[in-house]
Amino acid sequence: MDRQAVHEQWERDRATLHELVATATAADLRRRSAGTRWTNRQLLFHLVFGYQIVRALLVLVRLFGRLPDPVSRRFAAALNAATPPFHAINYLGSCGGGQIGPRRAAAWLDHIIASLHRSLDRATEADLARGMHYPTRWDPFFQATMTMADVYRYPSLHFAFHRQQLTLDG
Repeated sequence: MDRQAVHEQWERDRATLHELVATATAADLRRRSAGTRWTNRQLLFHLVFGYQIVRALLVLVRLFGRLPDPVSRRFAAALNAATPPFHAINYLGSCGGGQIGPRRAAAWLDHIIASLHRSLDRATEADLARGMHYPTRWDPFFQATMTMADVYRYPSLHFAFHRQQLTLDG
């Protein structure tokens, strides 16, 4: 894993979000995004939430990566079975989360990325190689099995995908 490349991508995403927030007008933020039911304001929050969720994913891979393989396989299967409620919560969470405002979301992203930088720097090669099964129905970027290194790369994939759905430039 090229840690420096991951750190640099996180910083590019952080700078992109700050630029989007700084240039978005009130009308831009109220506009519907492309391909989602969210407004741009809500989708900006969802971009940040994609980074936040990595913290929970790292805890899970640290735990399940130490357990026998069938344990994480069953856990992923259970989560896949719960896909409809997950999607509803994911949608509604970003609807509500969008209320915190884009500037606060950008500040929150600064905090999250700083924490992820420290976490990645502390991770050993053995940590990065540890993996578990994931619910592939939850997110197009979840693979059937993912290592901790994959989890660290995930938020930038999520960010880039949803960034293309923003309609801030009209």
